[in-house]
Amino acid sequence: MRPAELNRLTVVEAADRYVELVRARTLTGALSPATAEVYARDVATFVALAGADRVLDDLDGADVDAVLLAFARKPDGRRAGGADGDEGGGARQSAASQARFRRSVSALFKHAVLAGWVQVNPMTAATVTARERGGLRPERRALTREQAQGLIGAARGLAGEGAGVEAGRRRDQRTGLRDGLIVLLLATVGPRVSELVRANVEDFYTNDGVRYWRIFGKGGRTRDVPLPGDVARVLDVYLAEGRGVPAAGGDGEKALLLSWRGRRLARGDVQAVIDRVLRRVDPARRRSVTPHGLRHTTATHLLADAVDMDAVRRVLGHSDLATLGRYRDELPGELEVAMRAHPLLRE
Repeated sequence: MRPAELNRLTVVEAADRYVELVRARTLTGALSPATAEVYARDVATFVALAGADRVLDDLDGADVDAVLLAFARKPDGRRAGGADGDEGGGARQSAASQARFRRSVSALFKHAVLAGWVQVNPMTAATVTARERGGLRPERRALTREQAQGLIGAARGLAGEGAGVEAGRRRDQRTGLRDGLIVLLLATVGPRVSELVRANVEDFYTNDGVRYWRIFGKGGRTRDVPLPGDVARVLDVYLAEGRGVPAAGGDGEKALLLSWRGRRLARGDVQAVIDRVLRRVDPARRRSVTPHGLRHTTATHLLADAVDMDAVRRVLGHSDLATLGRYRDELPGELEVAMRAHPLLRE
């Protein structure tokens, strides 16, 4: 017999109430807006996969297993092609995305128990393991050196083409310098995409001839990262010639990156920028990549070149060195090169 206080909400009704609560927590600072939107996106996916009109309390462990399996096989909508840039249904969900989705669904059901929407948390009866969720290996997120150099070369070329001609173009065509700068910053400095789109013009300054970016990161922490010389030069040209005219109202006046309408660029626009630049890369060196994949690329190649680990940690904005392990991907031939150049065998 169901307890009298049980509220038999449908999946979509429960999801709407839960997402409203999650977004309200951003007002108290308990969650960042970006994190709240990730929860909201995952819950919306759960509704679509579980069935909006089903009663939440009717879902059992088998239903949760089916949802987790369906999500694992769901194409990653951030990328149009597969792992090697081929046409098709898109790359499947990475292990990290699956784990994040499972956490989001688990959080929903934990709240549902407390709110009296379900009698028993079905997550406790879910049996799907990581291997059963499709046995998917996480795709290599970091680009190889050749792939990264191809992308950076395309970004440099795009920025060079935009220099000196942006002012003569219609507003909706003034994107070459901006797109090149976005990819160069992502590939060489490795910011989080939220840090990139939040950047303001005033966050960039020069000290003793070196251009710095003051990045406002997670937990209210800031870090000052020196820009490579080539990137600093593209930034200066962009600020002088390619930023465009901010739209009246809003915070476009101070935003570094503007849409063609003159408003602050949105997070969701960054992937489209990367994809446009990728189309200019030689197919032999081209592989689809997300903004977070470029963050992995920065960490991987800095560490592979024996850059001090603490320096890499500070560039990426982590508080703990141990976190770097998640951003360090293996590179083809890396162990062979390391053993050929063994420090104990040098004369």
